[in-house]
Amino acid sequence: MYLRKYPLRFAAVFIFLLAGFIYSIFFLFYIQIFRSSYLASLAERQHERTIAIAPKRGTIYDRNMRPLAINLPVYSLYANPRSLRKIPHHERIVDELANILKMDAAALRAKVERDKYFVWIARKLPQSVYERVRKAKFPSFGFIKESKRFYPNRTLAAHLVGFAGMDNVGLDGLERDYDRFLKGREGSSVILRDARQRELLLEKNYKPPTDGFDLVLTIDETIQFIAERALARMYEKYNAKGASIIVMDPKTGEILAFANRPTYDLENAGRSRAEDRTNRAIVFTYEPGSVFKIVTAAGALQEKVVKESDIINCEHGAYRVGNHILHDHEPAGNLTFRQVMEQSSNIGTVKVAQRLTPAKVYSYAHRFRFGIRTGIDLPGEAPGYLKPVRLWSKTSIGAVPIGHEVTVTPLQMVAAMAAIANDGVYMRPFVVKYVKDQHGQIIQEHKPHISDKIMTEETAKRLHAILQGVVDNGTGKKAQISGVAVAGKTGTAQKVVGGTYSHGHFYASFVGFAPVDNPRLACVVVFDEPRPIYYGGLVSAPVFKEVVENSLRYLNAQAVTESTGGPEEDSGNEPRYKD
Repeated sequence: MYLRKYPLRFAAVFIFLLAGFIYSIFFLFYIQIFRSSYLASLAERQHERTIAIAPKRGTIYDRNMRPLAINLPVYSLYANPRSLRKIPHHERIVDELANILKMDAAALRAKVERDKYFVWIARKLPQSVYERVRKAKFPSFGFIKESKRFYPNRTLAAHLVGFAGMDNVGLDGLERDYDRFLKGREGSSVILRDARQRELLLEKNYKPPTDGFDLVLTIDETIQFIAERALARMYEKYNAKGASIIVMDPKTGEILAFANRPTYDLENAGRSRAEDRTNRAIVFTYEPGSVFKIVTAAGALQEKVVKESDIINCEHGAYRVGNHILHDHEPAGNLTFRQVMEQSSNIGTVKVAQRLTPAKVYSYAHRFRFGIRTGIDLPGEAPGYLKPVRLWSKTSIGAVPIGHEVTVTPLQMVAAMAAIANDGVYMRPFVVKYVKDQHGQIIQEHKPHISDKIMTEETAKRLHAILQGVVDNGTGKKAQISGVAVAGKTGTAQKVVGGTYSHGHFYASFVGFAPVDNPRLACVVVFDEPRPIYYGGLVSAPVFKEVVENSLRYLNAQAVTESTGGPEEDSGNEPRYKD
């Protein structure tokens, strides 16, 4: 009855409901077929979160397996801004957290106002800060466990070890150069959350990280500390602009200590200057001065153009070479060749070089690897400069043999002296012994490598005796060690400033080895602009003495301990060294 009375109204309602039903069916069909993937992924993003699991970065050890760089577990703080904004008075939470973190409140508010489910608030918190935040139990904030790089000895071997950044990526030194071995591979895990974005104790698709490989160096932590302590003391005493020291095993090429000044704290590398981080020992080049006379002496003895007892007229301190007058720091008349080396006579050395000829001087300098890289397993090594004979002027024969018109690095200098100590055999220097995995399997190994045979053993032994005379009777007396025969050579070279040799800026150096009869250590010490004293025999030689004397004492004690089967020198419980 009612339907007959209102047929049009009924039809309109029916058609409207039918259209709505058809539209709903069509829309559901569209969502299911065409939008299902997108909406499913959106739901997953709201209820699932994939987090990267950082691997443990490999440890860097010294030769005795004492850690120089390690990773320790730390916690990083994150927030869920969308969830946080739903909490009444969440501004108060943000302000309280900013106070604990000692963070600018405005900066923290800017982070939590982002339209995201996840933002980092603070990475790798100090343990004390983590404990305070954890106890406060701030809603919508959580922690992710990560690992952070620590350097137990802070400044020790800083230029060699280098440092890694916040994400455990190597940024300098061996940390950067061996990053592909040390960093490992990331893992991942999917964390499930409920409708209120609370994390459930459930995981899926877990992929474990692969930890990085460990690096074992040739460096000895104890010798490194001895070297850095002695270098730092003299660097400060003589107000030097810079300084370098390298201690090397002449028989293998292994670098036992390697340091520069100025230096920096690996724990606060971001606050250091570029100058502080510069590896002067392999990057900076300088004119070596008289220490380079070992090249002339080696060539002259090997080519038999001079004998130790030959008399050389040193012209009472003035000798013309081309249009230049060459001088000695102390005028002398007739000297034997041995005395020429002991007293570091420029004139005597140049006269011997003239007998040797420019071509031979250049040839022996090149065989000592001056003007080319030593081949050490570190990038950035400078080759120095050795002028080809075709470019020599009429005065070059009076300059190159005594260490001018040639530039070297401290590394080249110690490697050359090590070759003399090793009976004329040049060993390629290296700083990494091997790379190993977590099971002790060797991944990569560096072994002693002979680069060249520069002279005969007989010539090398004769040169040993001459260089011992430099320390016993000549300019290197400050390098003498009681009860130990030492061989070496001093050097004091004017710096080139504004294109001319300066009379107020010098390099002071000493390079030598000990004991003479069975060389165990070769060492070079170089100071850049020491003041007010600038002679290598007075500034650098005492550092050599302290370092080599204490290092030999340590090595001897270590040998005794090992032979008696006692505990190692370092039990692992001793405090870390810090400059």
